[in-house]
Amino acid sequence: MLTQHHVPVCLSLMSLDMPLISVVETAATLYEKAGDRYHLVLTEPPVQGLDADEPTETTPRLIWLELSPYRVTMTMQGSGKQSYRHYWEQGVMGLSRYWLQDGLAPADQLRLRNYTRTLTLTQDPLPRHLRVEYELWGDASDADAMQRTRLGIYVLNVEVR
Repeated sequence: MLTQHHVPVCLSLMSLDMPLISVVETAATLYEKAGDRYHLVLTEPPVQGLDADEPTETTPRLIWLELSPYRVTMTMQGSGKQSYRHYWEQGVMGLSRYWLQDGLAPADQLRLRNYTRTLTLTQDPLPRHLRVEYELWGDASDADAMQRTRLGIYVLNVEVR
């Protein structure tokens, strides 16, 4: 049976080798799935442009995390201009895809690779904290694997309160 809980969350993303940090605090819905799998769904608050005269994004951005102690998928959709999907599994080279609608054909996507250094999900019995540390790499064809470029090391933290 599907059980849901309304919970406050803090989602943060930071770079370990660049001055980059982003924090979102909002309400979310936590769905218990079979076994030790969960879905955490939150709506990101409106994003103000860098220029104060630039209008705030009005379409809500839905962030959907599929959680387990073994793998995490995070999808953002709903902004109309961009969306993304990340797949993390400890010790695995995963895929990060970005769909950008600014001047590109709708089917165009940017594919990057990510190597998950650590993935930790703390539960008691519901998820309370998720930490994913990963390296982001430029995607190259198999023939160009030696020419991949590391784009940084990042940490995703999700605290469920």
